[in-house]
Amino acid sequence: MNKEILDCAKKIFTIINKKSIQGIDVLDVHELTPLADIFIIATASNIRQTQAIANDVEDMLIEEGIRLRQKEGYQTAKWILMDYGNIIIHILHEEEAEFYGLNRLWKDAPKFTFE
Repeated sequence: MNKEILDCAKKIFTIINKKSIQGIDVLDVHELTPLADIFIIATASNIRQTQAIANDVEDMLIEEGIRLRQKEGYQTAKWILMDYGNIIIHILHEEEAEFYGLNRLWKDAPKFTFE
């Protein structure tokens, strides 16, 4: 996998991990789907927090010159999807995270561990 993509994923992880989140997984999905190389799945305890996370990530990546291709779900903020091409970010309210089980759906994907 491209080092630039991994560096970007690490920056996103760092931004999200600074918030009081319920959990975050960074998954290597490049062999499982043509949609992206990395999925980042973050779970937040409230809707305001999901929007704040999305705002922080978008602001940071704008500063890096990385363009957002698509953003869905921001208004309801129960499941915000941010598409950056090789990286897709899912920011879910905890109820949606439990219901949809993205972590279970992508359980075969190796996880990256960043500190």
